[in-house]
Amino acid sequence: LDPKKYTFLPNTAGCYSVNEAVMTCELAREAGLGNIVKVEVIGDEKTLFPDNEATLEASKLLIKDGFHVLPYCTDDVVLCKKLEDAGCSAVMPLAAPIGSGLGIRNPYNIKLILQAVKCPVIIDAGVGTASDASRAMELGVDGILMNTAIAGAKDPLKMSMAMKMAVECGRMAYDAGRIPRKLYASASSPMDGLIDL
Repeated sequence: LDPKKYTFLPNTAGCYSVNEAVMTCELAREAGLGNIVKVEVIGDEKTLFPDNEATLEASKLLIKDGFHVLPYCTDDVVLCKKLEDAGCSAVMPLAAPIGSGLGIRNPYNIKLILQAVKCPVIIDAGVGTASDASRAMELGVDGILMNTAIAGAKDPLKMSMAMKMAVECGRMAYDAGRIPRKLYASASSPMDGLIDL
């Protein structure tokens, strides 16, 4: 891959401590992979949920060292605000556990995060199919980071194309603005010109 054409995103997947995450990022930078990093410090082996405190601590250390940090975190509004205040370039709340394909489990929290922070919000983890990607974009997120939904599909190439279209359609729908939800029906056809029977 041409590093002039593509931006590499080193990832601290598999790190379970602040030191492991920081060292992994430093090694990636020394290897010439740049200073934009995805930081994840895993706190639970079964769910792969992040350790929020360790993620915040690692992010602060890396930012002081000149990294642009994109942290994988839970859909916790308070944490996302703290990560932004620490200087993270974006926040990346999970939609559901990594690799679960469960889709957007808590759209309410994602909307609260979008209201609370000014930095980009990128959904990271949990997307299973194109409709999940579209729904996330319709909420107003700035992007989606995914792997398993594409890599684990029967036809990864076809799924990658479906995801691309879903992201574009979801963003277009968000920009267009959905109609308000109503409890009762509202006629969409004009009433004038009806035949009097």
